[in-house]
Amino acid sequence: MTNVVRSVLVLGVIGLAIGCGGASGDTAATPPALTIDEGDGSTVSRLTLSERAAERLGIATAAVAMERVGGRDRPVIPYAALLYDAEGATWTYVNPEGLLFMRVPVTVEQIVSGLAVLSDGPPAGTLVVTVGGAELYGADQGVGGGH
Repeated sequence: MTNVVRSVLVLGVIGLAIGCGGASGDTAATPPALTIDEGDGSTVSRLTLSERAAERLGIATAAVAMERVGGRDRPVIPYAALLYDAEGATWTYVNPEGLLFMRVPVTVEQIVSGLAVLSDGPPAGTLVVTVGGAELYGADQGVGGGH
């Protein structure tokens, strides 16, 4: 084995050891990526993501808006904010503050130009998740051992 190859191997092993040592030390101090507060059974779960988890999921939100539909001002959300469960119920995740997310039921009256017109749901101005909702739902339902 040449000296150059030997040096590269030694440096690689040292780098790997330092990298692994740093990672294991950080793990104990790192908060969980997701915490779930299931409440008392009368409320929906409250999911709190770490900043890194929210970034990795690419969480994006949009505000519930009021649009003129059929001659009336109606609350609308992007179609991408809708989730359907196994029973066909329709939901969206709201983002009331920071990295807190809660699943809430919505009633969709119609879909118009990529917007879901709601007859029941969160009030105008409420942030709804448009990207990452399916992943939140999976965690909420315990997919992958989340519960």
